[in-house]
Amino acid sequence: MPALFFTLLQIIMQFRPCIDLHNGKVKQIVGSTLRDDDPESLQTNFTAKHPPSWFADLYRRDNLRGGHIIKLGPGNDGAALEALAAWPGGMQIGGGITAENGKEWLERGASHVIVTSYVFSNGRVDEDRLQKLVQAVGREHLVLDLSCRRKGDDYYIVTDRWQNFTDVTVSPETVEKFAKLCDEFLIHAADVEGQCQGIEAELVRKLADWSPIPTTYAGGIRDIADMELIRDLGEGRLHATVGSALDIFGGSGMTYREAVAFHRQGNPE
Repeated sequence: MPALFFTLLQIIMQFRPCIDLHNGKVKQIVGSTLRDDDPESLQTNFTAKHPPSWFADLYRRDNLRGGHIIKLGPGNDGAALEALAAWPGGMQIGGGITAENGKEWLERGASHVIVTSYVFSNGRVDEDRLQKLVQAVGREHLVLDLSCRRKGDDYYIVTDRWQNFTDVTVSPETVEKFAKLCDEFLIHAADVEGQCQGIEAELVRKLADWSPIPTTYAGGIRDIADMELIRDLGEGRLHATVGSALDIFGGSGMTYREAVAFHRQGNPE
């Protein structure tokens, strides 16, 4: 059934850019090291000299829609607003989004709001919060972040900046249920996020088979070969975000221009 939906939607793989914000600056970090109980464990791959608006304007000039701004903890609202002002309607926003503030972020220029932790409580889906969120922002403006980590044979959704496991796995049933309530999925393979050591190939295959709506994969991408692998394993059905590997984030595996060229192969202007 998901494959049929993808055929009808004619989803073509895109490069989705990102702006990750930590303490008000654009950074690339190793996701698994971001811990509230041990801030000294944080491993930072890159801290930008350019402001958030520089990156948003770059993406605007290359017409790379659907990228995301993620606020990694407090102290990032001003930086996020700066990025949104540089490209109103061009990027999504995540980090601390709730039913109470989601509409405000849309009014401030976000195309979508991205949510994980708000819809979970004690490791389970909070159905009341989820419905309240959909009513507040509209299904067409909601991206559910189902970022996950592997435990045993399954991938479990993780919350609170990927620190806490929920009881919910990424499965055909879960994906089908959430797809009825949102416009897209964003899914970081948190175990490999920021490491530039290769993708979670099994997760890519599963997402391509299961998801009936546009889904962006992130985690471990190191070069164009990995982008091609996602395209091939996912049969072109998944979008992909690249962080630490890109030269604009201090990486050496892939230039930003290579990523844009890859995007335009399937999405000519």
